[in-house]
Amino acid sequence: MKKAISAADANREFSSVLRRVRQGHSFVVTSHGRPVACIVPIASGEPLANKGRSMLFERLRAAPALSIKKWTRDDLYEG
Repeated sequence: MKKAISAADANREFSSVLRRVRQGHSFVVTSHGRPVACIVPIASGEPLANKGRSMLFERLRAAPALSIKKWTRDDLYEG
């Protein structure tokens, strides 16, 4: 179960929040009473960086190739 914590309290007690997350607790960070973020333990398995890299490459493969003209340094500073 996720415990609600205000952004101010999360900031003030960040070390304590991280220690509790390491123990398996989860938090919903609120700002002015509205949820804005979740702090949850990272799931075991594939490291986060590898997963992020894989997702990036998948998105790049799916993106259409653009055909743009060659430019010079002068073109960048024109106008």
